[in-house]
Amino acid sequence: MASFIREQEIDVIALQEVNQTKAEQALPDGVLERYFQAEPGTVIKQDNYAYVLLQKLGLPYYWTWIPVHTGFVKYDEGLAILARTPIIDGFSEYVSVIRDFENYRTRKIVGVKTEAGGEEAWFVSGHFGWWSDEVEPFRRQWDAAQAKLDTLKAFPVFVMGDFNNVAEIRNEGYDYVTQKGWNDLYTSAVIKDDGATVTKAIKGWDDNEGKLRIDYIFSNRSVQAKSCHVVMNGIRGAVVSDHFGVAAEL
Repeated sequence: MASFIREQEIDVIALQEVNQTKAEQALPDGVLERYFQAEPGTVIKQDNYAYVLLQKLGLPYYWTWIPVHTGFVKYDEGLAILARTPIIDGFSEYVSVIRDFENYRTRKIVGVKTEAGGEEAWFVSGHFGWWSDEVEPFRRQWDAAQAKLDTLKAFPVFVMGDFNNVAEIRNEGYDYVTQKGWNDLYTSAVIKDDGATVTKAIKGWDDNEGKLRIDYIFSNRSVQAKSCHVVMNGIRGAVVSDHFGVAAEL
């Protein structure tokens, strides 16, 4: 991933399921260069994936990471954002009613404000639940996210991540987001591919046998991307996850 980011010169990167081992030692504050603490009290461990990625990248990216819930018993699983320009402001916000760190249904969003294309904009990373989840339905989570995002609407806002809702299924999560006025950069892009970010059965989509588009970049502005492609899929970059990435050029 580091080599791909370096080659593509990506300005802002949103990551989900960014882990660190619970038992690992914490990093001293002095080594956390260009780190912005979006959530007070956050502890960055030595094997934090975002931190390790930045060491391999070797470029001066500004960044943040927040813990969301426990993953696979031994990990702090969270969200990260990397940016080539300084982070001016940031936040962390729950979007789930559940706020138990040991419960995988606990969900948050993290956002940073930075300069992009000559203007200040907000970039938000999120990993949402499923539309049909009776305990933590996507609709309620998006309503919570929307309430926070509405406070940022004086600026361009880009929400990026794993939405766990298929674009082609009507009257569920994808339609719910776009009917709120959010612009899917994939659909408006001049140049694009098939958009599929999941192509096999994975955790959370155990019975999947086809191609799914469930990872998105949404904007609160009506912008048309020059291009929007699936990346880190074995065609544009090596596969590094069970979800492929989405890259848009504005």
